[in-house]
Amino acid sequence: MKVVVFEAEPWEHAAFRQLSAEHDVVFTEAVLSAENAPRERDAEVVSPFIYSRLGEEVLRHFSRLQLIATRSTGFDHIDLDWCRAHGVTVSNVPSYGEWTVAEHVFGLLLTISHKLTQAVDRTRRGDFSLRGLRGFDLRGKTLGVIGTGHIGQAVIEIGKGFGMNAVAYSAVQDDTAARRLGFPYVGLDELLATSDVISLHVPGGKSTWHMIGAEQFAKMKDGVVIINTARGSVVDVRALVRAIDEGKVSAAGLDVLAEEPTIREEAELVRAVFRERHELEDLLADHILLRLRNVIITPHSAFYTQEAVQRILDTTADNIAAFAAGHPQNVVVGPGKL
Repeated sequence: MKVVVFEAEPWEHAAFRQLSAEHDVVFTEAVLSAENAPRERDAEVVSPFIYSRLGEEVLRHFSRLQLIATRSTGFDHIDLDWCRAHGVTVSNVPSYGEWTVAEHVFGLLLTISHKLTQAVDRTRRGDFSLRGLRGFDLRGKTLGVIGTGHIGQAVIEIGKGFGMNAVAYSAVQDDTAARRLGFPYVGLDELLATSDVISLHVPGGKSTWHMIGAEQFAKMKDGVVIINTARGSVVDVRALVRAIDEGKVSAAGLDVLAEEPTIREEAELVRAVFRERHELEDLLADHILLRLRNVIITPHSAFYTQEAVQRILDTTADNIAAFAAGHPQNVVVGPGKL
């Protein structure tokens, strides 16, 4: 089979070496798009990362496509309905870095609670004054976790280590985990009203789009801290900007933004906005957030440790090999899946 690995840095190639003996493996650092898809139209397998948007306008170019092996847990960047209709299997990496992402959550939270960015910037200028650097303890604060999959549970466990009180809301409850970690499930409104820190761990998609918006911010404690390492679409960024301006939200730690792919490709900003119809108001809100001192933003790097990335690559290569051998694994769409 011809396998095309998109968004692949040179050092990542080695993980797919096992496939090269039996398959034609092609690597490109480019994001998969409607513009470059025709060049690889004979691909039978494509492996994208999350910045490639695999909608109908891209996928229709692949007449021989059998498998999309995404190098991510989330798959909201792939048109699953198109794949079902055209018999294309989709596989993902179900778990690779729950602790990696959970640690990043607390990296963001500690940066906020101890005002580390301001402190470091100040001391680099030779200013050792404490003016404006008073932070707050995590111990005794209530941590509200929305979504209790692998990452959400890891966040709760770390939070317990800091002496935080945890409550959780999840569409699918894990009562065994609740007993093991010692947290209660509550309704979303109760979580919003009682949490000092809210951390989001739900997938992207229609069911969670703007799950946190103006109505939800209004129900939160004054001065709440928001942490989002899930998907930018989960939070209405315009409502977040207003909540920060009004003091409802005292600080935010974000590893994802609503229009993140567009911001990431600033050189193509005009083309992206006008040809792909990105939401200009969301884009503007993202840029406002980037410049606020009480908002810490990282470039979707929560997953990005050596160990986690290696697990992603190894699992993806195994997914492709298993599919080629006739026993697909980690299937999102395909045999045995609705």
